[in-house]
Amino acid sequence: MAEKPHSSPPVPSSSPVARAERFVWLTARVLEQRRFAYHFLRGGADQVEAALAAYLNEDGGYGHALEPDLRGPVSQPLHTAHALRVLDTIGRCGGLRVERICRHLTEMSTHEGALPAVHPSQRGYPVAPFVPVEDAPPASLLTTGPVVGLLHRNQVWNAWLFRATEFCWAAVESLEESHPYEIEAAVAFLDGAPDRPRAEKAADRLGRLVRERRLAVLDPDRQDEYPVADGYAPGEHHFPHDYARVPDSLARRWFTDEEMARSLDRLAADQQEDGGWPVNWRVWAPGTALEWRPIVTIEALRTLRAHGRPIG
Repeated sequence: MAEKPHSSPPVPSSSPVARAERFVWLTARVLEQRRFAYHFLRGGADQVEAALAAYLNEDGGYGHALEPDLRGPVSQPLHTAHALRVLDTIGRCGGLRVERICRHLTEMSTHEGALPAVHPSQRGYPVAPFVPVEDAPPASLLTTGPVVGLLHRNQVWNAWLFRATEFCWAAVESLEESHPYEIEAAVAFLDGAPDRPRAEKAADRLGRLVRERRLAVLDPDRQDEYPVADGYAPGEHHFPHDYARVPDSLARRWFTDEEMARSLDRLAADQQEDGGWPVNWRVWAPGTALEWRPIVTIEALRTLRAHGRPIG
């Protein structure tokens, strides 16, 4: 008799990952299905990369609503940043594919040598109302920071990185007023920056800024007492786990063990009856929330697991 193929032991149906799995099969794009399988079901990296390739354009960038709030086929920095994050999580952030991406980033950059939040080529295609499309957009830490930090962390060396890195240092070290998404981008840069003493010093200053400006909800039971940043949706708060998604992030030092535990308790409790996690920003089109929720769900599970929380 032929030997039966090896299979993973069944996961209890009430576990967070099992509940999320059903949600992903019901709602997710192929890319998120493959990502979920890779992270939680022993799926392969090749399958994730093949699904991601569907969003790749001839210019070396990514489009086709890979980042769901930007619709249309054109390559955009936010799409390419998203693609790099996916490649990073499967250990494929290197080689010729990343060299080609860096060439594309060079072409998309502003005169500062860094990336705009949205390239003007987006004009004419649907876009979230909270994402402005400008004819001559400035460079943005929001897009450049995560890309630069990720490339440094993967020991990628490319001419584009020199000016982009200097832009990020200048932007991070001059922040006086900010908002949560920009702080997250700064952390993503600092966590990968090669100059560790400089990164630690900058992170310490940002941590004080976050606490002074109350940009992180430290007590979820008193969430309504924390301000929401201008332009954000009602209830669009950020928590310690949003900044410190892994324990070795520099942002983890900003919060006490008790504050981090409450934050992770809140994250775990946010799993909804259908097995997915919600989005807390403004939903502007029917399909965007449907596409975002599996992405948010995968990241929630990865964050909980990284911090040692049981997910099943």
